[in-house]
Amino acid sequence: LYLVFNAGYSAGTGSERAELCDEAIRLARLLLRLFGSDAEVMGLLALMLLQHARSPARFDADGAIVLLDDQDRALWRASMIAEGLALVDKAMRHRAPGPYQIQAAIAALHARAARPAETDWAGIAALYAALERLQPSPVVSLNRAVAVGKVEGAEAGLALVEPLGDRLDGYFHFHGLRGAFLMQLGRRAEAREAMGRAIALAGTPAEAAHIRMQLDRLSEGMKENL
Repeated sequence: LYLVFNAGYSAGTGSERAELCDEAIRLARLLLRLFGSDAEVMGLLALMLLQHARSPARFDADGAIVLLDDQDRALWRASMIAEGLALVDKAMRHRAPGPYQIQAAIAALHARAARPAETDWAGIAALYAALERLQPSPVVSLNRAVAVGKVEGAEAGLALVEPLGDRLDGYFHFHGLRGAFLMQLGRRAEAREAMGRAIALAGTPAEAAHIRMQLDRLSEGMKENL
């Protein structure tokens, strides 16, 4: 069910994307009826609800990706968020943490922030550290680097990203995040190279367009400094 949901969530705009997400949520609800006291099933459904609640704000009218900080939070589905938050709270009371619960708790911290500036990035970094211990993976480490970069700055974030290069060289998010940190640090030539690599590896046209937009901004900044 997690894979079905992610296939829809990462597919970009279109009815097929929404149908996959909706079907995964429907089946997760059935699963929860069968295993009503399983905290990880609660966490899985909560994660799907909290992520899917943001779907109306994730793309603009042209189908371009809208980053979380730039999304119109008024478009988020409030009822879906409320249900997801209630499930997170219920799951945590079982005191049996698992990967889905932790991911849902991360999504909950995003959902509770009325404005991007109110996001509890320190809490998110701590949750990713817990997930990293429970279910180690370079992608989890990459996500922790995002949160650490928000709390401690681009240099600290980049320090966590660089060691992941051998394992994530074929993953466009790695190069995109690395490029973003390099851009923040003023290392523009390296940032441009990293983002060019991200475009080459992008899985959808929307992802490639988003990276190109970042490259355009970088190019404008370079012109201003000439």
